[in-house]
Amino acid sequence: MKRLVVISAVLALAVWSAAVVAADAKAKAKPAAKMTLKGELVDMGCYMGHEAKGEKHKECALKCISNGMPMGLLTADGKLYLVTLNHDSADPYNQCKEWAGSMVEITGAVSQRAGMKSIDCEAAKAAQ
Repeated sequence: MKRLVVISAVLALAVWSAAVVAADAKAKAKPAAKMTLKGELVDMGCYMGHEAKGEKHKECALKCISNGMPMGLLTADGKLYLVTLNHDSADPYNQCKEWAGSMVEITGAVSQRAGMKSIDCEAAKAAQ
């Protein structure tokens, strides 16, 4: 009788483990949603450090981003997205560097991992 209980428990654990692995694989397979987001292009260092943004901070943002500081897109509803380089075309990302402190529209895959939101910069333009 003990043997039957142990075998049943092992089988139940194996089935549960297989279900968890399958669910995890399915979750990882979901493609990121492609969206167009509008907002201010900020340098992440100054924005995260002391919420620097806007016209008063434009010159500093241009300098910081040109020196390698990561860029972020701050939307009107206060959401912040890390802007990432698209591996197929770097041109839109590099163009964004010149628009630091300005309103832009960026199109690309939007992702979230460990609480950080990002947008892969596939296309970008100055916003009105």
